[in-house]
Amino acid sequence: MNEPTKASAIQLAHIFSEHAVLQREMAVPVWGWTRPRSRVRVTLGPYAAETRAGADGKFLARLPPMPAGGPYELDVRTPAADACVRVTDVMVGEVWVCSGQSNMEWTIRNVVFDPEDLSEADTLIRSLKVPNMASMGRQSDANVSWWVATPTTVPDFTAVGFFFARRLARELGVAVGLIDTSWGGTRIETWISREELVEHGWTRDEVARYEASVFTPAFWHRMDPQEPDSPEVAEQLLQTIYSCDPGNTGFKNGWADTVHDAGAWESAVLPGTFRANGHDTNGVIWFRREISIPAEWAGKELTLGLGSIDKQDISYFNGEQVGATGHGFEEEHWNVPRVYAVPGRLVTAGTAVIAVRVYSFVHEGGLAGPKEKMALGPVDGSAAPIALDGAWRMKIEHDFGLAQPMQLPFGPGNAQSPYMLNDNMIQPLIPYAIRGATWYQGESNADHGHAYGWMLRALIRDWRRTWGQGDFPFLTVQLANFQQPAPYDEASSWPWVREGQLASLCEPNTGLAVAIDIGDAVDIHPVNKQDVGARLAQWALARTYGRPIVPSGPLYRDHVLEGDRIRLRFDHVGGGLAARNGALQTFVIAGLNRAFLAAEAEIDGDTVVVHADAVPEPVAVRYAWADNPAGCNLYNQEGLPGSPFRTDAW
Repeated sequence: MNEPTKASAIQLAHIFSEHAVLQREMAVPVWGWTRPRSRVRVTLGPYAAETRAGADGKFLARLPPMPAGGPYELDVRTPAADACVRVTDVMVGEVWVCSGQSNMEWTIRNVVFDPEDLSEADTLIRSLKVPNMASMGRQSDANVSWWVATPTTVPDFTAVGFFFARRLARELGVAVGLIDTSWGGTRIETWISREELVEHGWTRDEVARYEASVFTPAFWHRMDPQEPDSPEVAEQLLQTIYSCDPGNTGFKNGWADTVHDAGAWESAVLPGTFRANGHDTNGVIWFRREISIPAEWAGKELTLGLGSIDKQDISYFNGEQVGATGHGFEEEHWNVPRVYAVPGRLVTAGTAVIAVRVYSFVHEGGLAGPKEKMALGPVDGSAAPIALDGAWRMKIEHDFGLAQPMQLPFGPGNAQSPYMLNDNMIQPLIPYAIRGATWYQGESNADHGHAYGWMLRALIRDWRRTWGQGDFPFLTVQLANFQQPAPYDEASSWPWVREGQLASLCEPNTGLAVAIDIGDAVDIHPVNKQDVGARLAQWALARTYGRPIVPSGPLYRDHVLEGDRIRLRFDHVGGGLAARNGALQTFVIAGLNRAFLAAEAEIDGDTVVVHADAVPEPVAVRYAWADNPAGCNLYNQEGLPGSPFRTDAW
């Protein structure tokens, strides 16, 4: 543990905790605080470095490049040994930052994975989670701790990060450390430093508006007596924005009882949101289902799994409450799978009733799944569980109308404030030695998708400059398919974000994991994080670690006009281009009138030829240009999907 042995002690930055992973094969900064001007010696196994603290007591030493190995003890002391701190079980391996919004924050708890299936290589994975903080001022440290992947700890690991690290650990055979610094629903501007934001006109103006508001006596007078980054004050402010739960009238009316007649209730399909089941609203909706309990289950304690519920729930079995999650405006429960115990005294043979009361005050509401986590079965595992996905009944208890997401005023407590999360969740990590970064974000910037490309490139340059490690690898997950399927939708917003993510490849040492085929039309958080992590690792293994594999699926390179046809050329064709499930789809073509029409597309060697009889003089092609492009099926022979793209600059 990084606890000092004397009161006069050295205090290491919290990131140097027990189970830490340090980056192999590069100089490793180690920093902390001690008495001003004190000399400090840092030792890791046979490796050592020495430095002197500054006038403010902060010190930083750089251990020499080291090969993978461990476990070691990190020893930091003054030469006179009057102050000393030791950190045990430190490994040297590969370190990657995992950042972005909710699809990166999404944990193993929410995907189909049994933590008991961890392999020996998986135990080489270690992770830390930077706590969500939105406080004023640039932070110098974060209260973090490293955790070794075990069946107990891994459910709280970032799912994308874990599956990325899992493939690396298995193929490289070294420890992999994940620094998870992510926050659901956040825009990219909050992750970029002030220094970078003011270099660009649009974000410079946003910074100016923000600072003109927050750095005034009037602003802080409104914040008295506490700042809104206090949870209590934040909840009080949110109560002025969102509708509180008016009370459980449904239970009083017997909606959980076995004798209640739910024949007039609406039909619902779960997992699914309020919106997916016909109600684009917020409020309280009950879901109810009758099931048949086998005679041999009578009197046995059961496990009721309902998957994740957005946001809060009270769950009943045969009229009695067996579980509840959430209170007030605690949104952290939106991605927490519900698993409740049903006491044996409630379990009788024959028909039983499960009722779930779901309260959502903003964003989506409903049972989000995944379906594999929705089941009822004996705790002792003596019988296969009953699947609970599929047909349910539902009834509205309280309808709030559609609540538009509203934010606290820019400033403390508001994670969307310009450079707020850079100050709170990036700066405390710098200059920890890393191999690279993975990034899954963009959904929250879809309202200005045309600007996403330059902002992502600005973030990449910003992080690289402040980290001081040169052009370290930066790998981006391209947004998955979402919303109503369509072959082409010129008015859609997500294709512009995807284009910006594809354009990030113009920066050196960048990569892209295409996820256009593994999304979910009704859930912005697709459950398949295994393929996302594996595709990030595919690029890293090919380009960062030099493995002889293709880094991704086909990426558009350029095109040539051939009369009434356009020939498209691609990078990363691998063993060759392939059309999955029939002829190529979602290609559209346009002439000088810029009117895109459905086109025929055929694979010709390592190229695709596109044409349409109605467009005799084509000039532009688009592929998979929709929020959820139905049927896009361009792959390479390695089974990796092609990225959406356009050849025009209209």
